Amino acid sequence: MAKWGEGDPRWIVEERADATNVNNWHWTERDATNWSSEKLKSLMLGLRVEGEEGSCEVTEVSKVEGEASINNRKGKLIFFYEWILKATWTGQSKTGVKYKGTVEVPNLSDENDMEDLDICISLNKDEPDTPLTALMKTKGADKIRKALGSYVGFLKSEFTQGMILPTANGVAKPQTSSQAKAKVDKVQQISSSSSTAAPVNTGVKIPTCKFTLKDKFLTSPADLYRVFLNQEMVQAFTKAPASVDGTRGGKFRLLDGNVLGDFTELVSDEKIVMKWRYNNWPSEHYATVAMTFVDLCSETELKVEYRGVPDNEEERTKEGWKRYYFEAIKQTFGFGARLL
Repeated sequence: MAKWGEGDPRWIVEERADATNVNNWHWTERDATNWSSEKLKSLMLGLRVEGEEGSCEVTEVSKVEGEASINNRKGKLIFFYEWILKATWTGQSKTGVKYKGTVEVPNLSDENDMEDLDICISLNKDEPDTPLTALMKTKGADKIRKALGSYVGFLKSEFTQGMILPTANGVAKPQTSSQAKAKVDKVQQISSSSSTAAPVNTGVKIPTCKFTLKDKFLTSPADLYRVFLNQEMVQAFTKAPASVDGTRGGKFRLLDGNVLGDFTELVSDEKIVMKWRYNNWPSEHYATVAMTFVDLCSETELKVEYRGVPDNEEERTKEGWKRYYFEAIKQTFGFGARLL
């Protein structure tokens, strides 16, 4: 018989405020099916690639069929997911001719690595042959693979919060599943940019990157600066309702709530620094975006530095800014200039 105080800690009831799942010993399960369905749709919808032949974009996600769950046993998290996906892609050639096709993913599963994922791209039967099909089968398939890889990363970093409960001393036992670690490592290798730790409040560190975008606008720094802080102007170039408080500490919410954050530093006509995020990033995780406005006499150079962007969101963030900020502002206000 064990002496007092020397018993197996797995059977000792610790003093916990919620008296729940002591030492994370009991099997607990969380259904991630509904969350995963919405996440997969948001990650695929709007994916866009461009080439010499034209451009292609995923315009509809028509089928998300499957299930996902997470189990906690003895402080280890075990992930199960299996999905069949079907989407529609729309292409437009340089001459303006439009085409439609399908994307099918029959085996997104915890049993398959991302490099083994089948991504079937086809052109609708009633459409004439086009080089855009090859564009989707190469660049398009690569982008879809990265997006679905980021789903696995979000499942492991965002949806697992609270599954490993704190013990009496307030410390949660770390996940030690070698299988889960190996898959997370593969997701983290998606981006070639260097990673740095970002300040997050989720309790889970995610790999992040930093990069810079530049563009030129045929307007003054003062006019371009005002575009980002004036609610009516933001609504004009995003073509959607927006909430913008253009003061230091003021918050913004754009594109039907898909983009949000707050302004942390404002230097009139020269600099804007903000906390910025997509709404499907891990909870409370923000990137730091610093915009510098440089007067070039006849035009303004906008330099935008990004820090803390999740690795698997780098390409999506770059394309989102180029399309929904830079290009949209030029088209709306006539500030068109050559992209650097």
